[in-house]
Amino acid sequence: MERMFFALAAVLPAALLGQNLADIEKRVTEFKLANGITFVVYERHQAPIVSFCSRVNAGSADDPKGQAGLAHMFEHMAFKGTRSVGSTNLAEELKAMNAVEAAYDALTAERNKGPESKPETIKQLDEALKKAIEKANSFVDKERFTKVFEEAGSPDMNAGTSLDETVYTMSLPSNKLELWFAMESDRFINPVFREFYNERGVIREEYRQVIESDPIGRLTYEMLTVAFATNPYRTHPAGVPSDIESYRHADALAFRKQYYVPSNIVIGIAGDVEPAEVKRLAEKYFAKMTGGPKPTGIMTKENEQMGEKRLVVESPTQPVIAIGYKRPPVTDQEDVLFDVLSTLLGTGRTSLLYKELVQDKKLALAAQAISSYPGGRRENLFLLFIAPNAGKTSEECEKATYEILDRLKTQKISDEQLNRVKTVLRASTIRGLDSNTGMASNLATTKALFGDWRMIFKQIDAIEKVTADDVMAAAKKYLVAKQRTVAATAQPTEQAKK
Repeated sequence: MERMFFALAAVLPAALLGQNLADIEKRVTEFKLANGITFVVYERHQAPIVSFCSRVNAGSADDPKGQAGLAHMFEHMAFKGTRSVGSTNLAEELKAMNAVEAAYDALTAERNKGPESKPETIKQLDEALKKAIEKANSFVDKERFTKVFEEAGSPDMNAGTSLDETVYTMSLPSNKLELWFAMESDRFINPVFREFYNERGVIREEYRQVIESDPIGRLTYEMLTVAFATNPYRTHPAGVPSDIESYRHADALAFRKQYYVPSNIVIGIAGDVEPAEVKRLAEKYFAKMTGGPKPTGIMTKENEQMGEKRLVVESPTQPVIAIGYKRPPVTDQEDVLFDVLSTLLGTGRTSLLYKELVQDKKLALAAQAISSYPGGRRENLFLLFIAPNAGKTSEECEKATYEILDRLKTQKISDEQLNRVKTVLRASTIRGLDSNTGMASNLATTKALFGDWRMIFKQIDAIEKVTADDVMAAAKKYLVAKQRTVAATAQPTEQAKK
């Protein structure tokens, strides 16, 4: 779970600031259907709006070998509609989709003959596949699934795939509650993976934008492959181009069968709803969802790092340096210490990195700390980003950064610094609960990760208990060279340009 804490408005809603766990708990209803799907519902009747967050406990770290990015692909498929929404002629469409798979199988079989394959036959089979895809696509009522929600008044329907999870979010007028239940259950129970092979091109284009055309994206992409030897976090959620270009329809079906099962889904709902009605509709629409057992959760663990790792990524852009330290999952009891360290070092103009590197020494243009990257369920990185100032080098910034980190290991931070950090973290958490969308997402995520939505508030309590000695101990334990990976961009060499 990547968490960045942003600067906050000076005044937060008084109602939220006055609330504590007991106040919130009175408004939360949690229940689980017999099939295993869990709902966490928060009543907030200030406006006739309700927000939803459907969280599937599967992300890109769960991609099968050779199919990197498939979880992301599946997310795209979730907007293509169902057996009842999205087709102009379902029976003919399904026949045409089967014909696509048959044509693809024939092309693959010929290519697999290797030296014995015939170029002319491959060309003919490739043309036949294109025509089959075109025919199948002719039955698609494009974007009909999303249009239903837009016409019902949804302003923010969205989805996202991280390494740890896939989430589907939206808000609707509260009188459209049953519409959401009908549509959301339908896409989980009766999906149709329309335009599958066209969408591979969309995923590949997203890879180009996020990785190939973005220097920071490329830097972090390469950094993860070096930082992690065995941890699935070594592969970016954007996937691998050759894998993307080889996904098959059956691959997505297999992924759904394994991970999109009721016991692997948590749904958070927040807004103008009555829990009894939510439960009635959940039973009506989601109870019929079936599936296999919950995924085992067996995860490959990272090998112990035996020393500092370094890499340089050539890029004709402004230099950037990223410094990552291995840290435990966010479910670890010491997780809160990384929130404190990241805020202390890299959040706002009063943070240590900003004051010293940017403001005082003018070494850097910007400096940021991220408490958990790129995911949270597994061992991950405590990450620092520094952008050197004009005329300054990455080496100078790196050296000055280590001097700051070393001081944390030998000098206690002041009460004033610690209290500032606690105030920022507490306010950030409260701010995240201010909207229905934020509340629904937080409820679903904390329930899925920790098994208890109350962890939202328990983390606030844990922050309050952190001492200056705790911060020093964490810096000594985790911010050490042996657990460090350093990645930097650099101008291409003359040899590389040739």
